[in-house]
Amino acid sequence: MPQNSTDYQFHTFDSGLRLVSIPMQGTKTVAVFVLVGTGSKYETKENNGISHFLEHMVFKGTTKRPGRMDISRELDSFGAEYNAFTTKEYTGYYAKASAQKLDTLLDVVFDIYLNSKLSESDIETEKGVIVEEINMWNDVPARHVGDLFERLLYGDQPAGWDIAGTKDIIRNLKRPNFVEYFNTHYIAENTVVAVAGNISPAEVKEKTGRLFSMIRHGQPVIKPAVKEFQEKPGLLVEFKQTDQTHFDIGFRAYDMYNEKKYALGILGVVLGGGASSRLWEEVREKRGLAYSVRAGQHCYTDAGYFYVSAGVNNEKVTESIEVILEEVRKIKREGITTRELQQAKDQIAGRMALSLEESDNIAESYAESVLFENRVLTPEEELDKIKQVTLDQILEAARDIFDEKKLNLALIGPFKDNQMFQDLLTI
Repeated sequence: MPQNSTDYQFHTFDSGLRLVSIPMQGTKTVAVFVLVGTGSKYETKENNGISHFLEHMVFKGTTKRPGRMDISRELDSFGAEYNAFTTKEYTGYYAKASAQKLDTLLDVVFDIYLNSKLSESDIETEKGVIVEEINMWNDVPARHVGDLFERLLYGDQPAGWDIAGTKDIIRNLKRPNFVEYFNTHYIAENTVVAVAGNISPAEVKEKTGRLFSMIRHGQPVIKPAVKEFQEKPGLLVEFKQTDQTHFDIGFRAYDMYNEKKYALGILGVVLGGGASSRLWEEVREKRGLAYSVRAGQHCYTDAGYFYVSAGVNNEKVTESIEVILEEVRKIKREGITTRELQQAKDQIAGRMALSLEESDNIAESYAESVLFENRVLTPEEELDKIKQVTLDQILEAARDIFDEKKLNLALIGPFKDNQMFQDLLTI
């Protein structure tokens, strides 16, 4: 981790591009992150999936590095780790290598952001790749059920659409769609750069400013506000002949700006944060219903939810759901113990410390806070908020969200009778 929370330097260029530089002691690496404030929530029904598709396309070639192999060979030649990812609210590009390769990392990552060719032939070829990626994930119930859960929560609005889009939409996208999206979303005012590792912040600032001197400008696109409405427990069952049933059961909860999320995060650890959690003990160890069960929360800018995920024997699915809901009811009635509270706080602190030993994790953490808060929220500040959570706040959060009018179940398995699942959904 950085020596302390004052080590980073945060700068906004005249263009509106934001940069956070984080020097780290004891590391020989450097990580360069570029986060763009766009994802599938910023799309329309006609171009759903374009954010993720564009993430693929920027690696296909630039004016300076004309082909895909020109980019990958350059980074592979010195053992760099590099990749990209798309979420519903942002897209990220990163590369990590020896600190001696900082100049090359900056040049390559910034080049693909600024100068991607987006050739028509590459787009047509990549359509097949994207379609097969959609097929692949739809064949992985443990992952696909999470998409179903968000579809159940948010329905036919951007928040409820799959990040990858649909196969029909992907096949119909054309080069002008990508150029327009690239030019209106990949702009200075909507972008954060984070560089962490064995660096000089002054050097990073100078080089970033120079390399981004020709960055695009514009007014950031505003995503539509999430609409939420629910009066009774929600259910979505996808029939699939499987040997195991996968489900997400959860509750509408808090967005990322709600301070109650810290109490709910602790509650997730207590319920399903590891092999010592309540659900692990009750579902796996005592009853042998699942190999793995976990709980947690997902916080977006304008919505959020708390969930429990499990994969269980088809014949044990109703018993598993009943056990999980009973543990939820216990916490709603009684809260958690002082010991559980402290153990969860210690567990979060320990995992955070392990994660933040890596320059890429540091860069991503700082970049996210700048993107969504327009300021740096350091790991130390986050941890301090977690340490301040009380037993009363845990109980308050539990009684707030553990409500039948916020309860939802998404499930994939060989079932055509949905009523038996609907009957289980009581708190």
